[in-house]
Amino acid sequence: MSLFKKKTTEQNNKSFAVCGIVEIEGKILLVRHTYGTAKERILLPGGYVKEKELPTIAIEREIFEETGVVCKSKDLYSMQFKSEQWCAVFTANYVSGEPKSDGYENSEVLLLSVDEALAREDLTNMSREILKSYKENKNGLKKSDYISKNCTAEDYAIFGV
Repeated sequence: MSLFKKKTTEQNNKSFAVCGIVEIEGKILLVRHTYGTAKERILLPGGYVKEKELPTIAIEREIFEETGVVCKSKDLYSMQFKSEQWCAVFTANYVSGEPKSDGYENSEVLLLSVDEALAREDLTNMSREILKSYKENKNGLKKSDYISKNCTAEDYAIFGV
C-alpha cells in the first residue's frame, strides 16, 4: 500500500517541479543523479508535480520514491523560475526511513553537512546556491494553518501569511 493515496494521474507535468531540504541528524539528504544534465552529480532530491497534486505532497512523494525517507513538508524555502518551468524548494522534517538509492533515478544517497556538500565539485549549481543560502538563513515562508472554506488540507496550502 502506498503512503501517498492522493488522487493523481500518472502523467508528470514537467513544467512544475519540486526539490527538498531534509536534515537528518544535522546532515542534508542528497542524491547522485543518473540522467540528464545533472548525470553523475549530486543534488537535492525532488522531481515533477503530478497533475492535480499539491507541491507539498509532491515533495514528500518524490523524496520517499527516490530515497526511502518519509518526510513532512514544512516551509517554502525558495522558488526558481525559468520560462518553461518553475521549481518550488521546500524544507521538510524527517519522519522515518533509512536513506537508500532507488537504483533508477539516482545511484547513491548521501548525507552530508552543508559545508561538506558545498566543498564538493560534483554538487549541482542550483543545489549549491540553495545550500549557500540555507547555511546563512534556514527560514523560509511559513505554511499557514489557514484552509480555504471550500478546500481540505490535502487540496490547499498557503505560505507567508
